[in-house]
Amino acid sequence: MGFLDNSGDIILDAVLTDAGRRRISMGSGEFSIAKFALGDDEIDYGLYDKNNPNGSAYYDTTILQTPILEAFTNNTSLLKSKLMSINRNNIFNLPVLKLFTTAGKGSAMHSSGLFVLAVDKATVDNLDILSAGILNGYKPNDDVSHIRVDQGIDSVPPSPEDEIPTDLLETQYIVEVDNRFAAIFPPPDASNTTRMSTNTSIPSATPSFVDDDSIASYYFSFQARRASTYVTNVGGTQESSIAGPRGTKLKLRLGSTLDTRTSDYLFTQIGTLSTTAFSNPAGKPLDAGTWRYLDTTVRVTGVNTGYRIDIPVRLIKSV
Repeated sequence: MGFLDNSGDIILDAVLTDAGRRRISMGSGEFSIAKFALGDDEIDYGLYDKNNPNGSAYYDTTILQTPILEAFTNNTSLLKSKLMSINRNNIFNLPVLKLFTTAGKGSAMHSSGLFVLAVDKATVDNLDILSAGILNGYKPNDDVSHIRVDQGIDSVPPSPEDEIPTDLLETQYIVEVDNRFAAIFPPPDASNTTRMSTNTSIPSATPSFVDDDSIASYYFSFQARRASTYVTNVGGTQESSIAGPRGTKLKLRLGSTLDTRTSDYLFTQIGTLSTTAFSNPAGKPLDAGTWRYLDTTVRVTGVNTGYRIDIPVRLIKSV
C-alpha cells in the first residue's frame, strides 16, 4: 500500500475487491458492477484556504494536490468516510454515530476503555459477577449488558426534541464482525432493564455475507410498522449520547464462537497472555498470567449516511 502523487494530472486507480474478483472468476458471464461507493478518507478540509492571495481559484489547491491512497483489494480497510448526496444546500450539521456508554444503563464500557467479551463458562464463572462493560459471551442472553450506538445531529442548537430531517435519518445499519471470534445476538428486552432470565433459545442473527477474510456483515433495518429488535427510535426526551435531534439507535449483544470457547488456538496464535490482573470490581478479578486475550473491533456503518465507527472489543479467556 502506498500513496499516489496527485500534484499533476488526475489519477484514476481502480481495482476489484477480493469479493469482486471471486465473483468474476466464477465465469458465469453475468458479473456486473451494480453499485459502488466513493469516499474522501485522505482529505483534510481544514486545508481549504479562503485567504489565499492568488484568488478564489486557488482556495482548494492544497486539497486537490493531497496524495491519495492507491487502490487496494481489502474491502474492510477503506471507505471510512463515504460520500453522500443530499438534494439541498441549507444543511448546517451532518449526522453522526456515537456510542452510548452511560453508567448503569447496561451499555457502559469496561474501565479499560473497551467492551470485554468473556468467551467461555470457566471465564464467566471465575469472574463471578460481571462488571459494567463485560459481556457474557458464553450465554449472551443471560445479561443486560450490550452495545448501543445512537444516531443524530450532535450539536445544539437545534434542540434534542426537534425532529431530525428525513434525509438525515439513519434507518439501516451494517455491522461487521470477525466471524472467527463472535456472533451478534439481540439486545435485552426494553421491558426488563435489570436482568433477563436465562433463555438459550434466542438465536444469534444470521450474517448476510461472510467475505474471504472471515468478516461477517449483518444488515439491520428500522421498520416503522413492525417492531425491530435491533434498530429503534431514540426520541427527543430519552437519554442519549447525541446532543441535538436524535434519529435511531442500534443495540446488540455479542456471543463467542464455538472455536473461541472450546479451543485456545486463536488466543495462542494471535492473542496475548496477560501480565496484569483483570479488573472486575463487581465480582472477582483474574490474576496476572491466568487469562489470555485478543483484540478486535465491531464496525457499525450507517447505510444512508455512510458514517462509520469502530468499537473496540477484547475477548478474554481463563487459562
